[in-house]
Formats: sequence, structure tokens, C-alpha cells
Amino acid sequence: QSLEGTWIMAAAYEIQADGKRTTNYGEHPQGLFIVDKAGRYSMQIFRPGRAKFASGIKAHGTAEEYRGPVVGSSTHTGRVDVDSAQAKLTFIIDSSSFPNWEGTRQIRDFVFNDGTLTYSVPASASGNGTVAYSVWRRAQP
Repeated sequence: QSLEGTWIMAAAYEIQADGKRTTNYGEHPQGLFIVDKAGRYSMQIFRPGRAKFASGIKAHGTAEEYRGPVVGSSTHTGRVDVDSAQAKLTFIIDSSSFPNWEGTRQIRDFVFNDGTLTYSVPASASGNGTVAYSVWRRAQP
């Protein structure tokens, strides 16, 4: 199973420890996940409808204006390895919009099903028992 190619985000949601479903990136998140032959990747996830800065200048936002783009997006690059036998993806993250992830190795359980890739971010990553899911569909040529 190869991840090589371009993937379009189909869904992103969380299941909280109490079983409640939430959507940090909205009901229709936008995202792109590109993987080359060597396993190098770039991933971007965005919540649609994030508020624009009143000043129109990136360096002159309010605390709340800065919060929206940070919480409403997730981007990272690096390498991704696929262990099909164990159904695990390992992201070796070089750079990230969340600096705490830089230089880390993160393992995700995954499922391939009819051109769709779904992986889960374990509850240990959230620290509060929430498991996040990302669903990607292979882009059509």
C-alpha cells in the first residue's frame, strides 16, 4: 500500500473521552496531503471561514485574531512510513505549525478502504482522552 500521490481531505473529527463527536476543523474541512516516492510529505488542514484580521496585516492581529488561524489549522512536513502489516503510519515531523511536534515521530493507526485513507491520532496526543480522525480521499488525476 502506497501513499504516494495527492490526497484531499474528506473529513476531520474527534471523539471525546465521553463519546461526544466534535469537529475542530468544521463540518467541511479543507486539506491537502501530498506524498512523494521517497515518502516525503506535506500536509495542510484548514477550518473554512476563519475570520480575517481587521487590520489586514499579518503582524498586527489581536490575540483572538491570532487564535483562529492557529487552532483552525494544522500543517506539517517531513517523512511518512507505512507499515501495512501492523496498519501503522509513522510521521517523522521536520516542521510544523505546532512547534511542539517538530522533531517528533508520531504513530497513527490507519485503514485503507476503496481509495480512502483514515487514520487516528491517539488519545495520548490530546492528553484529555480525545481521539482525532483524519479522512483523506485519493485525488483523481
